[in-house]
Amino acid sequence: MVNLASSLRKDSYFFRQLKWTILARIIFSVILAFSCLIFTTGKGFSMLPQPFMSLYYLAAAFLALSIGYAVWLKWGSHLLPLAYVQIIFDSFAVTAIIFLTGSFNSVFTFLYLVVIIYSAMLLLRKGSLLVATIASIQYGILIELEYYNFIPAVWNPSPISEDPAHVIYRIIITITAFFAVAFLSGILSFQLKIARQDLKITQEHLKRVEKMEAMDEMISGIAHEIKNPLASLSGSIQMLREDTRPGTHEDKLMQIILRETERLKNIVNDIRLFAKPNRAGAVPVNISEAVEDVIALFLNTPQWKQRIELNPVLGKDLYIDINPIHLQQILWNLMKNAAEAIPGRGKITITLESPRNQRIYLAIQDNGKGIDSKTSRQIFDPFFTTKAEGTGLGLSIIHRLIHTYGGMIDFDSIPGKGSVFTIIFKNAKSPDSPTKS
Repeated sequence: MVNLASSLRKDSYFFRQLKWTILARIIFSVILAFSCLIFTTGKGFSMLPQPFMSLYYLAAAFLALSIGYAVWLKWGSHLLPLAYVQIIFDSFAVTAIIFLTGSFNSVFTFLYLVVIIYSAMLLLRKGSLLVATIASIQYGILIELEYYNFIPAVWNPSPISEDPAHVIYRIIITITAFFAVAFLSGILSFQLKIARQDLKITQEHLKRVEKMEAMDEMISGIAHEIKNPLASLSGSIQMLREDTRPGTHEDKLMQIILRETERLKNIVNDIRLFAKPNRAGAVPVNISEAVEDVIALFLNTPQWKQRIELNPVLGKDLYIDINPIHLQQILWNLMKNAAEAIPGRGKITITLESPRNQRIYLAIQDNGKGIDSKTSRQIFDPFFTTKAEGTGLGLSIIHRLIHTYGGMIDFDSIPGKGSVFTIIFKNAKSPDSPTKS
């Protein structure tokens, strides 16, 4: 599923997660400093012991880094590297805290789990497993160095008194916990991401459906009233042409009338398809094969094959119930729109996957000029278009067709960077003898 992952927006959920992570780190830094101050005051220390001074320095470093992260977040555009820098530095900070609070006997080992969990929230399973690996290496090295007396324990200068088997057992159990939490939190974060995206798509889709349904009867009636006079007009002009000498001024005018009449017929047919789509001819279709067919047709179109690079990433053996002609119409129009949004040479990425058995996600992403926020609110409205030529019904019809087959469509766009249209279909059972659509 693609949601402009390479160009995360500042108003995105990812941005908000980074902001809250930085805020939580600032709060932690303040709590750490005040906790040390309260503890030393309560114990009546005349001057701060070295470990507490180190914790003060660490809290100050945490605070300084958080301020740096906040500046990066406000002015920087590369949010993904910011996330990786934060989690890696935080893992080293946790190691420092554990070292300063007793290493093997420290009660703050759980802080590794906190970093692993929030890394899963930011970067899913990949990020959580990365932090689990880094934390395991750091923790294992720290305990081994202390056990063999290469570094002294801050709170207890004597070596670890436990037997080697117990130390190794402790390290293995801790590392196992790291990876177990990383794996589980990665799964939960991924499911949360899908659920959040599904909810967003569903809400936006239902708003558009409600808006369109209010126009159905009126549009259908207008199309019906236009169809019959248009047929009479076309027939009359054709009869008049039979009595007109070819090449004359009158014949040329009649050709123009017939051409425009045909264009009006196509518009009326589009209006009728928008107003009253149906599921006639729906069969189980191998959607990856259908996408490949449209890609082949697209690459044989002269105006696009030289300047557009297609990058298909298609899951196999995924089926949906749909009229193959309607599916081809949906795919072709979305690919055509993506190509037209790219000035000069560009790239279109088509992703097909099924992270859940019940649903199939098809995303068509381009690196074109994108869509501004004002236009974004209207692109699915009937008769709305930004093109010099066009009826403005293309995306409206696609929306209605997808809704007719129980699917949903949504999009994301960043002006100057590109757009991605995401379609969610219901998964269908594979036929006994599948045929290529």
